[in-house]
Amino acid sequence: MGHTVYYLTKIDRWQEFRVFLERVCGGLGFRLVEGEDTVIIFPECRGVEPLEIKKRGRGFVKTNLVEPCHSIYLLILHSVSSFGSVELWED
Repeated sequence: MGHTVYYLTKIDRWQEFRVFLERVCGGLGFRLVEGEDTVIIFPECRGVEPLEIKKRGRGFVKTNLVEPCHSIYLLILHSVSSFGSVELWED
């Protein structure tokens, strides 16, 4: 039985958000891959999908409630509100 986090993002201060994520992921030991309008976070937790965040768009990630990655993903996604807006829901 899995658990999924769904989100809708609109990031207005994209470059600042990327710098923030570089620092956070570096501190956590997560690998970060950056594209022009997308970032992907690769966690160190088994059973957790990489988190892809788009500058504008919808996304989802299966976390299976594996901690601490589930909570870290929630914190990262909620931090989007400091750089734009985010809607977040889970099932």
